[in-house]
Amino acid sequence: MLSESVTYLKDSDDALKTSIIGGLCLLFGFLLIPLFLVWGYVVRVLARTSRDDDEAPGFEDWGDLTIDGAKAFAILLAYSLVPVAAGAVLFGSVWLATGGTPGTIGAIGFFLAGMVTLATFVGAAYVSPAAIANFASERRLGAGFDVDELRAVLATGTYATGWLLAFGIVVVGSFVSGVLNAVPLVGTVLGAIVAFYALVAAYYVIGHTWGDLHPVSLETSDDGPSSERPAV
Repeated sequence: MLSESVTYLKDSDDALKTSIIGGLCLLFGFLLIPLFLVWGYVVRVLARTSRDDDEAPGFEDWGDLTIDGAKAFAILLAYSLVPVAAGAVLFGSVWLATGGTPGTIGAIGFFLAGMVTLATFVGAAYVSPAAIANFASERRLGAGFDVDELRAVLATGTYATGWLLAFGIVVVGSFVSGVLNAVPLVGTVLGAIVAFYALVAAYYVIGHTWGDLHPVSLETSDDGPSSERPAV
């Protein structure tokens, strides 16, 4: 799946146009609306790839794209707040327990708090792609927080493998983007384009993985698991 994910956007009809628009949106993501457009595009990638449609979407119907992206961003934000809150509580508790003078015991407490917070961040990063994939499939904001449906997929080795591959793509893309950012102006733009390309490739993997596993997350009947997938 790695080679398919890398060539997914390249083989589309508007590969250059889509990559440039996506890269510029990431570059100006601090304005939020461009960031919503990026995540709206990711939602479309997930919706298509989860049903084995490997034709990359374009940046069209920008209103719907923005709305879908805002919802996907809200899901990401909600999951990211969990480790932030956990870290604040843990570090705050150690600080209060030691009276502001940590010492050796406090240092150990801070270390343990850091490890738990890091694990929570990894957990949130593991869950959030599946949450957005479920939202992309069902077009309901609540689908991103459907614990029962997500749990069945998250517990599989197939999802873990797909997530690790997607994570690796993002890491490599971020590294290349960082190197390009060292070149003023042109390098910054190219770095943003590479980062967008890597994000799309990563969610191509997530989309196909979700499409393969989604049936197991549906409620079972007396006849066994349903093989139907909800309409996109």
